[in-house]
Amino acid sequence: MTKLNDLDNKVVWITGASSGLGKALALECANKGAHIVLTARRFEELENVRLALPHAERHLSVAADISNEKQVNSAYETVLKEKGKIDWLINNAGLSQRALISETTMQTERAIMELDYFSQVYLTKTVLPTFLAQKSGRISFVSSVAGLLGTQYRASYSAAKAAIHMWANSLRAEVADEGVDVSVIFPGFVKTNVSINALNGEGKAQGFDNEVTANGLEADEFAKIAVKALLNGQEYIVIGGQKEVLGTWISRLSPSTLYKMIRKTKVK
Repeated sequence: MTKLNDLDNKVVWITGASSGLGKALALECANKGAHIVLTARRFEELENVRLALPHAERHLSVAADISNEKQVNSAYETVLKEKGKIDWLINNAGLSQRALISETTMQTERAIMELDYFSQVYLTKTVLPTFLAQKSGRISFVSSVAGLLGTQYRASYSAAKAAIHMWANSLRAEVADEGVDVSVIFPGFVKTNVSINALNGEGKAQGFDNEVTANGLEADEFAKIAVKALLNGQEYIVIGGQKEVLGTWISRLSPSTLYKMIRKTKVK
């Protein structure tokens, strides 16, 4: 288990690193001495993040679409060539949704599942041999409170985030004796572009923010809590406001009570 504040010279690979949670996680890990590998689709945006990090010269921008297996393979080879190891993998890239089930096309359903589930599975399976050979490291997944509760307008997103949670649980059990740790982070509402980029039923970006996101936790505060929890070896990490955290507890204690509460909420 990694000790608190022990990220000196660790290699931390973060997907979805050009903005939002990924960018905030990159800064927090860099502040603790890590070498950051930033991945997203647009190289220029990654470079803007990299140059803003302390000791920018030690960090690496590797552009890739994580839903493209050839690009994932190439990125993995680049990371190993440049850094020689991977200590943490943070699967953060994702896509949300703001549409009723009745309005969501199957193409949109599949697009969300592809990025939020299958892409993360493939990247993790690609990187896993390195972790097993090292007999060390931590693989983390950024799921969502929505993946624990399931709410209106987020059915596909909730399903994908729940799926990656269960897959991570199985991975944790399989590698428990191999020195590899697995964590899942469940953010509630955080101030990012997640709502603006969320897909409507036709698969196009919503294009505007929602009140609950605009009033959410600051991304840098989320990152501080998340990285501290990861350094403490936590495997199940819920980060959000009182309502979101309370909802996750009620979901365990009384699912029927939770379902009644969700019906009455206005979550869009």
